[in-house]
Amino acid sequence: MNVSEFVWHRLSEWGLSRVYGYPGDGVGGLDVALERAKDKIEYVQVRHEEMAAFMASAHAKFTGQAGLCCATSGPGAIHLLNGLYDAKMDHVPVVALVGQQARSAIGASYQQEVDLQVLFQDVAEYVAQASVPEQVRHLIDRAVRIADNKRAVTCVILPKDVQELDYQDPPLAHGATHTGIGYAEPAKQPQDDLVRAAAEILNNGSKVAMLVGAGALDATDEVIAVAERLQAGVAKALLGKAVLPDDLPFVTGSIGLLGTKPSWDLMKNCDTFLMVGSAFPYSEFLPKPGSARGVQIDIDGARLSLRYPMEINIVGDSSTALQALLPHLQQKQRNSSWRRGIEEGVQEWWQTLEKRAMDAAEPLNPQRVFWELSPRLPENAIITADSGSVANWYARDLKMRRGMKASLSGGLASLGAGTPYALAGKMAYPDRTVIACMGDGAMQMNGLNVLITISKYWQTWSNPHLIVLVLNNRDLNQVTWEERIQLGAGKTLSTQSIPDFPYHRYAELIGLKGIFVDDPERMGAAWDEALTADRPVVLEAYTDPNVPPLPPHITLKDAKNFISMIPSEPELGSVLKNSAKELLTTVLPGKG
Repeated sequence: MNVSEFVWHRLSEWGLSRVYGYPGDGVGGLDVALERAKDKIEYVQVRHEEMAAFMASAHAKFTGQAGLCCATSGPGAIHLLNGLYDAKMDHVPVVALVGQQARSAIGASYQQEVDLQVLFQDVAEYVAQASVPEQVRHLIDRAVRIADNKRAVTCVILPKDVQELDYQDPPLAHGATHTGIGYAEPAKQPQDDLVRAAAEILNNGSKVAMLVGAGALDATDEVIAVAERLQAGVAKALLGKAVLPDDLPFVTGSIGLLGTKPSWDLMKNCDTFLMVGSAFPYSEFLPKPGSARGVQIDIDGARLSLRYPMEINIVGDSSTALQALLPHLQQKQRNSSWRRGIEEGVQEWWQTLEKRAMDAAEPLNPQRVFWELSPRLPENAIITADSGSVANWYARDLKMRRGMKASLSGGLASLGAGTPYALAGKMAYPDRTVIACMGDGAMQMNGLNVLITISKYWQTWSNPHLIVLVLNNRDLNQVTWEERIQLGAGKTLSTQSIPDFPYHRYAELIGLKGIFVDDPERMGAAWDEALTADRPVVLEAYTDPNVPPLPPHITLKDAKNFISMIPSEPELGSVLKNSAKELLTTVLPGKG
């Protein structure tokens, strides 16, 4: 084998079977060797390296296995960075292979020569460049093992001449190291004394609130059992949307600016706070420090007491730690006033969301789009969302059920991640229905080029159902509303307005199915048509940009900024009308 052939062989021995990438002369040796190894490693050719890294990140989120991406030297490597930062900030394992100029050219300001070790230093937990074939075994082994162990990004740089050299195992000599494959998860059993101390705090609380995140995705049964034992309400961080089904009456839904009123009330009125597998960043939506006794469980000790001053901090796997905690928890009184209040608030909130979704808009209320989808979601569906106002409706209006998967760009909140996430989900689970929830800004940024990749691969899937929903509101909507509410400024047309583009017609141009809807009474039928199509679908919903994504709690400052915005708002009539409807529905959920 040459070095390139060995790289793919070794990665397959680690159990990695899919790589997302784009070719180039800087990885020519790897490209040629990959063609020969296609029975072991599937190559997904993207249209842009950023999409490759996003797909690798999503692969890790949906499968639990390290994602793998590959790019050429210089510009290709640079293009990876945004998707790799997404993986870094959401703490998932991704291995990046990148090319480099020949060793003899390094340091000569050669074409496409970039100092890649410096470039990747911040994003990668481990980055190393091969200089001789004998290194390559331990570089690959360490990259995969460290990515898994640290839930981090790692990078191996392979100069183009090294890729074509004959592979050699390291010698049995001083200065050589001999690595092996295989990774075992670290011991995750929490300390018994901390578990008992945590149980004492939770047992003494009368109004317990829980917050769960992505770290609890594999602990659904344990979270439910603890919540029932403590008669707690449970809020979900955005990356933890799939932790619990939303038909449980004590699940208050998302938290934060995109969150729900029941989650706000839960956090502000509790006396005891249990946070599991989450590093939710917005402390203002958590209990006021000192108002609640706190317990936190996280696999990463560096994230303990990061957002709230906890009394007890437990390092451990969420499932294992909650199993250890359960025998020490006392059953709290069922149907207590605390639990009844939570459940009544949740029930009223769903009624509020339904009323908001049914409010008229020009021409289509974006909330109606999601409200109609929710009961139609197929079993085991995978849902992705992009950043922007679309994330509000994804967070609030879609009811998750057991077996579903859902994710987005969390810590980085990058625009443009929704479609590559969806494609990665479909490549990993070709039998499942996948739905990407996109805004038009994200589609114009890079979603359109991912549609080309979808058109390239969809006929290889056992189930053709992949739907890209596009909210076409001709506006960079989330930023527009942030400027209105946070800055007290009207919509700035020069920066916020974007071109009206026929997304459904573009889909048809490349062999996909396109559906257009601007009538709320046709929305349900449009979803039915999309969900039964014989090929991937772009469902373009022509929506009103001036339906406000109201925060769960409106502060006096927010209200003052909204009033300050009025003189400079070019679409004032529509903004005021839609805002009045939303506010009336919040106050009178059964009326308006």
